[in-house]
Amino acid sequence: MVFKTVRRVKATELELKDRLVAVKRVTKVTKGGRHFSFAAIVVVGDENGTVGFGLGKANEVTDAITKGTQDAKKNLIKVPIINGTIPHAQEAKYGGARVLIKPAASGTGVIAGGAMRAVLESVGIKNVLAKSKGSSNPHNVVKATIRALEQLRDAYMVAQDRNIPLEKVFKG
Repeated sequence: MVFKTVRRVKATELELKDRLVAVKRVTKVTKGGRHFSFAAIVVVGDENGTVGFGLGKANEVTDAITKGTQDAKKNLIKVPIINGTIPHAQEAKYGGARVLIKPAASGTGVIAGGAMRAVLESVGIKNVLAKSKGSSNPHNVVKATIRALEQLRDAYMVAQDRNIPLEKVFKG
């Protein structure tokens, strides 16, 4: 059973930092020859539980990064963080990419690959174990990581979903 409680956030009241995950040169072949442009994946976050990603495409690298940042600010979500780590282990899949994230003890750090690391650091997680399985395509790895973070629930959310007091979550 998948619980989909996406917590959207407005970008106006936050101080967001952006991280560039990947820039690729893409080509469109026409009868007049090849047309080159750039696609950039950008992750933004306030390092306090809010994260979003965006894709920007343009003829110049800087324009693609700017468009990606603007797109990322439109897709922000809130993630529960407890003592610098996540509340529970979570797996997610997007396309051919599969990701696994697990909570870790204090002092472990962020043990994750490139695209996952950018997302996890942007959200503000300090201690986590993460593994990317399947495709290493940064587009799909970022989307799978965001999907895994969307599915995280802390004890307060569980109590709210079940309409029971917080103390009863731990007893039963």
